[in-house]
Amino acid sequence: MFNRMHVVLDAIIIVIAYALAWFLKFRSHLPGLYSGNEALPPETYFSALILIVPVYIFLYYITSLYTAKRATSMRRGIYNVIRANTVGLLFLIAGLYIINQPDFSRTMLFYFYVLNIFLDSLMRVMIHKWLRILRKKGYNVKYILLVGYSRAAELYIDRIKQNPQWGYVVRGILDDKIPRGTEYRGIKVIGQIDNLFYILPENKLDEIAVTLALENYGRLEEIVNLCEKSGVHTKFIPDYNSVIPSKPYTEDLNGLPVINIRHVPLTNTLNMVAKRAFDIVFGAIALVIFSPVLLVTALLIKCTSEGPVIFKQERVGLHNKPFQMYKFRTMELQKPSEEKKEWTTRDDPRVTKVGKVLRRTSIDELPQLFNVLIGDMSLVGPRPERPFFVEKFKEEIPRYMIKHQVRPGMTGWAQVNGYRGDTSIRKRIDCDLYYIENWTMGLDIKILFLTIFKGFVNKNAY
Repeated sequence: MFNRMHVVLDAIIIVIAYALAWFLKFRSHLPGLYSGNEALPPETYFSALILIVPVYIFLYYITSLYTAKRATSMRRGIYNVIRANTVGLLFLIAGLYIINQPDFSRTMLFYFYVLNIFLDSLMRVMIHKWLRILRKKGYNVKYILLVGYSRAAELYIDRIKQNPQWGYVVRGILDDKIPRGTEYRGIKVIGQIDNLFYILPENKLDEIAVTLALENYGRLEEIVNLCEKSGVHTKFIPDYNSVIPSKPYTEDLNGLPVINIRHVPLTNTLNMVAKRAFDIVFGAIALVIFSPVLLVTALLIKCTSEGPVIFKQERVGLHNKPFQMYKFRTMELQKPSEEKKEWTTRDDPRVTKVGKVLRRTSIDELPQLFNVLIGDMSLVGPRPERPFFVEKFKEEIPRYMIKHQVRPGMTGWAQVNGYRGDTSIRKRIDCDLYYIENWTMGLDIKILFLTIFKGFVNKNAY
């Protein structure tokens, strides 16, 4: 019903936006007062709506704007509105060239493009908020039964409890191994899986969510067949979070679905080239901007302690390849065998007075701009670690080695969230995995801005 309402409202919005666009372009000529000075009469412009409305409704349909998705973010909906309108504008302009109609105002079409996006997005935001208010009050809800008690079931219940605006109500859980009456966040185990034979014919459920534990997947086909025979919408929530933690993606190999364990956007050649170009351009700019700081820092280190100004240390980078990472020396000279095996700790006696300031302000990291230009590092990415710790952590921390699928960075999502220095490695890796799987150029820019405003000075850097 709501989808049909959306179609009608979209058609009305299209007509209103088109009329407003015509008025903005030809406001000196009210309908019916065509003077002959303008290129085309109003009737010609408005007769085009006979084609424009169904074409735009079709574009909205193929961009999933009429797919009922309670948990879809409003941002995604607005993005699809912009996408559909952009394609629509291109179609209109191309159509005018094909029929050789140079007098039809392109400026008016641009006004229509902007107004239609604005009005349609505004309408969708208002409906979205209205529905969420209704669902929070208990209207327009969907009743769900979970089949199988598992970690996936608990996570699903957590999400539903955190988002009452989705309008989902869990009636209970069926499981063969968990005792009846067992409760999780107010949701009880109400019986065994075979109770489906009695529950489904009652036709009181909107959806079935199959949340079987991994060891019970032998019954998956039987349960899905039973649910589909009843006509109840069935969804499958896999219990493989420990294996595939975030965003798997599928491929179709001639009808055979293949699940890729991890989606890494930077394995795409275009993304890789764009990120490398960004590193070279902005790395060079940063090097010029910070050159006075580099010079003064080098003089301070040379004048206050013995040893080289630049400290080189072996780190593990892209595809597990070792490289020499550059930093300003902030510690007293020590044997290489000693510095390899020990992290810097709070009030470390090996750190010089100048070194303490450099570490706290992250100025000691600036020579890594040369690593960026060479290609060993990126401006943004997971922080590289020493080989000794890589060997140690890969045995202790699941998925640790995934961070080496991308270039290491001078700063990263973990660093701007406070995980640097002597902090939790597991939380740092969680941040790195999030970055690797959700990379966009926008995320890189966001991290760089956060680094400027809160990443240089850090209480955990010592």
